[in-house]
Amino acid sequence: MDSVSEDAAPERLLEALDPEQRSAATALVGPVCVLAGAGTGKTRAITHRIAYGVAKGIYRPDSVLAVTFTSRAAGEMRARLRALGAYGVQARTFHAAALRQLRFFLPQQFHRPVPRVIEHKAPLVAQAAARLGLEVDRAAVRDLAAEIEWSKVRLWTAEEYRARAGDAGRGQAAGLDPIAISRLIRVYEEILSESEAMDFEDVLLVMAGLMDESPAVARQVRAQYRHFVVDEYQDVSPLQQRLLDLWLGERQELCVVGDPAQTIYSFAGATSGFLTDFKDRYPTAQVVELVRDYRSTPQVVSLANSLLRRAATKGVELVSQVPSGPAVAFRSFPDDAAEAAAIAERVGELVAEGIEPREIAVLYRTNSQSEPFENALALAEVPYQVRGGERFFSRREVRQAMAYLRKMTAGESSTPLIEQIHGALTAAGWSARPPTERGALRERWESLDALRGLAEELEASGVASLAELVMAIDARAESGHTPTANSVTLASLHSAKGLEWEAVFLAGLADGLVPISLATGRDEIAEERRLLYVGVTRAKRHLQLSYAKARTVGANAGRRYSRFLTGLWPSAEEVMKKARGLHVPEADDLTAAEKTRFEVLREWRLAVSQSSGKQAFAVLTDLTLRALAVRLPANTKDLLATPGIGPLKLELYGTELLPLLQQLASDHPNP
Repeated sequence: MDSVSEDAAPERLLEALDPEQRSAATALVGPVCVLAGAGTGKTRAITHRIAYGVAKGIYRPDSVLAVTFTSRAAGEMRARLRALGAYGVQARTFHAAALRQLRFFLPQQFHRPVPRVIEHKAPLVAQAAARLGLEVDRAAVRDLAAEIEWSKVRLWTAEEYRARAGDAGRGQAAGLDPIAISRLIRVYEEILSESEAMDFEDVLLVMAGLMDESPAVARQVRAQYRHFVVDEYQDVSPLQQRLLDLWLGERQELCVVGDPAQTIYSFAGATSGFLTDFKDRYPTAQVVELVRDYRSTPQVVSLANSLLRRAATKGVELVSQVPSGPAVAFRSFPDDAAEAAAIAERVGELVAEGIEPREIAVLYRTNSQSEPFENALALAEVPYQVRGGERFFSRREVRQAMAYLRKMTAGESSTPLIEQIHGALTAAGWSARPPTERGALRERWESLDALRGLAEELEASGVASLAELVMAIDARAESGHTPTANSVTLASLHSAKGLEWEAVFLAGLADGLVPISLATGRDEIAEERRLLYVGVTRAKRHLQLSYAKARTVGANAGRRYSRFLTGLWPSAEEVMKKARGLHVPEADDLTAAEKTRFEVLREWRLAVSQSSGKQAFAVLTDLTLRALAVRLPANTKDLLATPGIGPLKLELYGTELLPLLQQLASDHPNP
């Protein structure tokens, strides 16, 4: 009986998987290639594959190395593996895995200290430029640092860069030619050596060099790790592939997971070629496609598939597994400020309908586009955070708050844990109410409030003391598992990769921004299309695409929507009709009676706004008021069919609106 139970236990790991995920999970002997579309549960599939292999006795837990591209993804994978009973499996980024190996081998076998790893190249790049007599500003330093990184992940020396950069379409960073950049690379490497330091790319290069030059090191690494899983394989660089090949040796126990349609980091040296050519390199490889999308509605998936059919790089055709949702919205605006204001208004509506701010994102092509959205959301009193800044646990206010918490652990206190947490955060500058100012002050408060949310979450999960709380937060910091503030996310399309939200606004989709004007070659244009595809597939239920016809008020309205949306962007008439199936006239198109009813409804809204303390648009928008003025719904069913009125708005205002609308129909009938 016990034997039967033990035999059945591994199979229970497969019960929660769909047929394609199960095919991936049961393909335990490599090579294996999993082509996983957006939202298809790839992490579920590969963690169950590892756990199933461990449960079946085919994998020894400490012989498995799962490689991811972010610390957060690695932390999530470790947590899932532990929940599945696969204790001891290593899940790390390429850099974390290589650095761990360096810290073991350099001191013990080579009697050398591990060089200090620099976090940012910019100071050393600026120093190298100064030695060469080059005048560079901050933007130029950033571009040159990116070029150095690109050359390293391509496995090019300074001399190779000089000889090959032109043919590769490189060598114009900061206006410098390949000869000047190759000199800069050489001086940069000299400064690294003088400083007894290395950058992140060197971590991989040095570890690959150790395995190349020392058969003993190679044997020891390969004896430790026998099974490899690589997530987001479409983003692998030649340098990462080189280290992976050395880890593997002659073996083929490799499972890769990726989606060629989500290759968006070619500018940083990534290439989807290792994924798309996997079957050529491993003719016996099993290939599994995950196509069932558990994230997005059929409306969102349909648009994503339409974009993909027009792409040169093919991915998997997705099939939505979730209920139908609202139509994808397409909107144009006269200028950037109008676009931002309208998006802020719609965000306010969604929040009022019950969607948490953390479940909403505004995405754009470049970081410089965030400013009007910051202004509009601040004016609307909607909390927001700009993604892509300093690492959460490295922020000064977070470090300061953690210092207060650590200091408080030294003594005993009878004060409830929640009050101790709030006391430490208040000392660091947190307050129960957010500041009205935007910018640095608001960002500081958002960081502390996110830390508060994390601390309260841990306390609710059973953490009993301040010392335990600090240890738990430190563990989160170590794994890169940062908290999420309950605020709307503003982010570039690149930094949104791997994330998802209930509602997504893809803003600034004008040609020249998407694709960006700097993208001129065929490959660059193709990558811009994939970037838009990634943005679309971030949305679970609500998706709006928009652009502004001009940059500033009164400027020439010369912009048009992205060429990628040709044939997909509906006509102006179709846009209006898709507003929940109802055409709502603009204010100038209302009849005299409708205008009167509209003004009465605005007065009612103002009174509700003043009494509730809500912004007027958060009560009901002008669009909704116009729809009410035109349609005059007479019952609950008709009221729910009105744009902007859902169950929550019906509950809040239905009992007031229906009698008012009945009175308006009587007092101001249509002629």
